[in-house]
Amino acid sequence: MAVQELKQELDWIRELVFQRSRLLEISVTLNSTLELNRLLQFIMDSTADLVDSEGASILLVDENTKDLFFAAATGTNPEELRRIPVPMEGSIAGTVFKENRPLIINEVAQDPRHFQQVEEKTKLKTRSLAAVPMRMRDEVIGVLEAINKRNGAFEKRDLETLGIVASQAAVAINNARLLNALKKAYEELGKLDRMKSGFIARASHELRTPLGVILGYAALLKEEAGGESSEHAETVLNMALRMRSLIEVMTNIDAMRVGSRELALEVQALQLPIRTAQSEVADLIQAKGQRLLVELDAEPLRAQIDAPKLSMALTNLLNNAMRFTPPEGEIRLKLERHGSEGWIRVTDSGIGIPAGEFERIFDQFYQVEDHMTRKHQGMGLGLSIVKAIAEAHGGRVWAESAGAEQGATFTIALALA
Repeated sequence: MAVQELKQELDWIRELVFQRSRLLEISVTLNSTLELNRLLQFIMDSTADLVDSEGASILLVDENTKDLFFAAATGTNPEELRRIPVPMEGSIAGTVFKENRPLIINEVAQDPRHFQQVEEKTKLKTRSLAAVPMRMRDEVIGVLEAINKRNGAFEKRDLETLGIVASQAAVAINNARLLNALKKAYEELGKLDRMKSGFIARASHELRTPLGVILGYAALLKEEAGGESSEHAETVLNMALRMRSLIEVMTNIDAMRVGSRELALEVQALQLPIRTAQSEVADLIQAKGQRLLVELDAEPLRAQIDAPKLSMALTNLLNNAMRFTPPEGEIRLKLERHGSEGWIRVTDSGIGIPAGEFERIFDQFYQVEDHMTRKHQGMGLGLSIVKAIAEAHGGRVWAESAGAEQGATFTIALALA
């Protein structure tokens, strides 16, 4: 008798060691898996293995109907089971969920709460069942079931084992759901961002043409009209210039986070984006009565560039120069070879840059002038976009100034091809 008892105790110890090691393995796996379908299938296989049952299933709550549904079941296509709602009232799983307590039913056929529609799909006749609620903090989120004990009947220790697995599984399922919700939200955000970008690009493009006509006629009226009419024309011209500045901001918003992956690089002459930028600002230069002197190296200087993006950066530099240069002032745009680099320099005769501001002026939304007293319009985005585009090309940009009212020079340096 003593030998028999010793053998039973050794068997019990072996089973206990197996269960604890398996539970540890389950814990590690659940904490490292966030793909929901794989996670559910792993829980099914582990549960059946741990309590020596023929199968297992997880039921979760349908957010719309508030009934339970089979999220996963051993050896069955979950998509088929999902279409079978398990009523919260009058079912075994519903009882476990609503009353937040485990159940053992070793004679399922005699229990009126047994939901037989599932057997028709799974072709697995349920003889015995153990079920526990799956809790996330104080909230029940589902039910974990083990079906058909292989040897003997389900016992209290099976419920204890199921309870441990259910607790770990609830946390893992909640984490996977949160991740899926985050991915979906991120995708929606990306979609909205693309829609916003498309709208801004179309709107700014559509506004450019009529605004160019307004600028041209306003400048013409200002020159030809006299007295009060000339003053009215100048007001129209100034408002049109301000609107043009806002359109530039709209156009450039999407360039704030430009990176090297967004560039379509080709070996091209740097003269190309310079000429494009020059034509972009020609109307404004004329309207403000300023002069733009362009000095280009006779030899084509070629570099790996995204011409439209680089043209955008140069347009921003020129707009910045115009904003801080008085009427009848002078702006120089120069391209020159400097060793193995091409330097594009924009020099103005404007208000200059105070000492200590040379780095900060490239920060987003930063403006040297106080927002309450400043005289020059702008959102503080242009130079930050210039820096982003230059660095995305593998280049650099910097500013120089002799001080207040001494003008400023901005240089973009790019490696030549």
